[in-house]
Amino acid sequence: MTPQEMEARIVRYGDLRPCRTAFIDAHTPGSDQKENFTIIGGGVSESADQHVHITETPGFNIGAAGQPPKCRNSLHSHRTAEVFFVLKGRWRFFWGRWGTAGEVVLEEGDIINIPTGIFRGFENIGTDYGMIMAVLGGDDAGGGVIWAPQVIEDAAGHGLVLGSNGKLYDSKKGQTLPDGVTPMPVLTDAELQAYPEPTTADVVPGHVARYWDLMALADKQPAAVIGTKGKLRDRPGFDVDFITRGSISDAPYSVASHEVLMPMRGHWRLTWDGGTTALNPGDTVAVPPGLAHSVTPSMTGEASMYRVRGTGDPAGPTWAGG
Repeated sequence: MTPQEMEARIVRYGDLRPCRTAFIDAHTPGSDQKENFTIIGGGVSESADQHVHITETPGFNIGAAGQPPKCRNSLHSHRTAEVFFVLKGRWRFFWGRWGTAGEVVLEEGDIINIPTGIFRGFENIGTDYGMIMAVLGGDDAGGGVIWAPQVIEDAAGHGLVLGSNGKLYDSKKGQTLPDGVTPMPVLTDAELQAYPEPTTADVVPGHVARYWDLMALADKQPAAVIGTKGKLRDRPGFDVDFITRGSISDAPYSVASHEVLMPMRGHWRLTWDGGTTALNPGDTVAVPPGLAHSVTPSMTGEASMYRVRGTGDPAGPTWAGG
């Protein structure tokens, strides 16, 4: 693979192209400064303005959200996995019908695998612009977002209408629903009964992993983060592991599945048959199946990286084990 071909499979942090109108809550107070990024695959964006950096999906999607302080993402639910790790800043994740069932604060490098089928949201509670990186289950990221009723109702007051086709229309820009497309129906009280209200004790132990614990676990070998034998046990269609300078050799390796490299800290050197390049925090690399490559820290100091691999498992509800 030539350097040019591989560079096309690398999305640099500084090249990310944001969309501020990706979702129906984009214009509501408190969320109007939110920026959405789709890195690999179309994600769950509802806007035609969203730029997709790499359209090929490996069984999952990679995205990101950037928000200034006090900016929050409105309550929504997913049918497949929604995994976040904090690249920059300090974030509060909350869940439940009204966002009051439980919450947890994550620092840089921490990761959360939010259970499917619950309403969730997140807020930058730090002092600077923050960024969280996301892995979404399925080629179509679960077919879209399910919004809490109050989100759709609040957005309507700002001229935003979500169509039954999953596309967003802004009436203040003169946009109207196409013929045959009706507004996305709001969940009924009966339907809302199917959405659980887990406590922090239900969510945090099995769905949150802390950065410095993973650094310790990855001292001599990659730490399994998400997988059937991971610290966070699940089968979302991909595995996530965590590597440090002490847990990976400089010997080339290849895998039969798609592999995505997402540096967290430090500077890394990616080498393959055909070239070499530097990777920095926030960069995302889509390594094709069968390509022999190596990735090693290129400088002294702290170095860490999340690595995602497709497993071929069908994307769906959070795995209950067994």
